[in-house]
Amino acid sequence: MRADWVAGWRGIRNKRYNWDFKTKPEAGTYQREIAVPRGRGLGGSTLINGMIYVRGQPGDYDAWAETGAKDWNFGTLKPYFRKLENYAQGDTTRGHEGPMRIHQVTERFPLSTAFIEAAKQDGHQLNPDYNGDDQSGFGYYQVAQHGGKRWSVVDGYLKPARSRSNLSIETGAHVLKLNLDGKRCTGVTYKRHGREVTATAKIEVILCAGAIQSPQIMELSGIGRADVLDNAGIRLKHELTGVGENYIDHFATRMNWRMRNTVTLNEMTRGWRLGMAVSEYFTKKTGILTLGTGLVHGFVKTNPALTSPDIQYFFVHASYANAANRILDKHPGMTIGVSQLRPKSKGSIHIESSDTYAMPAIRPNMLGEREDQISLIEGMKIARRIVMQPAMQPFLEEETSPGMSVQTDEQWLDFARRNGQTIYHPLGTCRMGEDEGAVVDSRLRVHGLSGLRVVDASVMPTMISGNIQGAVMAVAERAADLIIEDANLTH
Repeated sequence: MRADWVAGWRGIRNKRYNWDFKTKPEAGTYQREIAVPRGRGLGGSTLINGMIYVRGQPGDYDAWAETGAKDWNFGTLKPYFRKLENYAQGDTTRGHEGPMRIHQVTERFPLSTAFIEAAKQDGHQLNPDYNGDDQSGFGYYQVAQHGGKRWSVVDGYLKPARSRSNLSIETGAHVLKLNLDGKRCTGVTYKRHGREVTATAKIEVILCAGAIQSPQIMELSGIGRADVLDNAGIRLKHELTGVGENYIDHFATRMNWRMRNTVTLNEMTRGWRLGMAVSEYFTKKTGILTLGTGLVHGFVKTNPALTSPDIQYFFVHASYANAANRILDKHPGMTIGVSQLRPKSKGSIHIESSDTYAMPAIRPNMLGEREDQISLIEGMKIARRIVMQPAMQPFLEEETSPGMSVQTDEQWLDFARRNGQTIYHPLGTCRMGEDEGAVVDSRLRVHGLSGLRVVDASVMPTMISGNIQGAVMAVAERAADLIIEDANLTH
C-alpha cells in the first residue's frame, strides 16, 4: 500500500528502513530507553518522517550567527528556503518553483474545525501560513507531498539527477571509516556485499550521515575526543573535542482525550471504513491515508514576555492505546503533541566500541534545564485550556492522558518524564563555529583537516523552532554553493 500515513509508521517500525537507534537510560526520563528513528536508505529520514514542513523562526538562524557561525542567519538562508520550495499557496515570501513539493493538508474533519475554533476562543490567532513572516497561531500543517504521496528528497533532488554522468549511486553500502593521510581526508572505506571498497576523493569528501552517524563515523575514523576514542580502542588521528557533543532534540508529550459524537482515525482505520479509505486513496489520492503525523498546527507563547512562540502543537484526531507500537485506541480519540521549540538541554552521542555496526551511546539529557521544564509544563496547561473551550464540548468525553488528576507543576513534570519522547529532530553534534568546541567552520569544513566537509543537521549550532527537514534542506542548498565556490577557487 502506497498510503503515506501508513507507510511512514511502517517504515519507523521496520528495521529495513530504520536504523532503530535508542537512547541510553537516564534519570531525567526515569531510566527509559527512548526510540530515535533514523531513515535507512536513499532519502534518509525523509523516507519515514511525518512529512511536516516547517521553516522555523528568523531568530533561530540569527542565533547561529551569534554563536560564531559566520554568515549563517535568516537573511542568508531565506533565499535558499525559497529556492527549495514548490508551494502552491502563499505569497512572495515563499518559493513556488523549487524541487520540493509542499502542500497544505487538504483534509478537514469536524474535530479539527472545532479545535481551531477552540484555539480562537482561547485568544489565539489563525495563521494560514506559519512559514511566512509570522509563525504564531493555529491552522493546518504543510507537508512534503505531491498528488497525495510523500515527496522525499529522492523525488525532489535525486531522481532528476540520476542520469548525470558524474553521479554514481551505490546502495547496500555500509561506511566503515574515513581515510586520512596525515591531516588530509583522502576518501572513504565501505563494505558492500561482504567486500570492502575504498573510494578516493580527488577534491574532498562530503559527510552527510546525519546528527547520529556523522559523529559516529568520525570517531570510528580516529577523529574526536581522545578519551572517547581510547575507551573504544581506536587510535586518535585528529583531536576535536566537540565531535558528538552538543546533541539537541525536540522532546514532546502526547496528551489524549476520549471523544464522542464523531468518528476519528481510530475507527476510520479499521474494518469497512479502512476499505473505503483505501479505495478513496487509490482512486482519488485523497482521504485519511494521505495524512502526515500532524493535522492542525499551533505555535504559542507560554509567557507574554517572550518575543516569539516557544511551544508547538501537533493535533490529530487519533489516540494510541500503545504509542510505542503505534496501536490505536478502539474508542474515538484525539491527541495533542506538545513540544518545546528551543530546548536548552544538551546531550551527547559517542561510540563505545570499534564495531562499526554497534549503536552509539545516545544521551540526550532531556529536560535537564529548568527553562525547558517550565516551558513544557505551561504548554501542556494551555493545551488543556484550549480543549476546555466551548467549541470542543459537544465532542469531549474525558481527558485520558495525563488525566484531570494532574494539576500541580510537579505532577505535570512527572507525567512528562514518564511519558515524553523525542520527536526525531536530532542535531548539533558536529556544530559550526570558530571556538574550541566547534567541529566545522562556517564553510562546513572540518577544523584542522583538509578534504573533509560535513553537510547535515549535525552542523546546526542550536535548535530551530519546528520540524527540521526544511532547515536541513536549506543548509544543503547553501552548502552546495559553498562547495562550488571553493572548488572554483582551487582550479
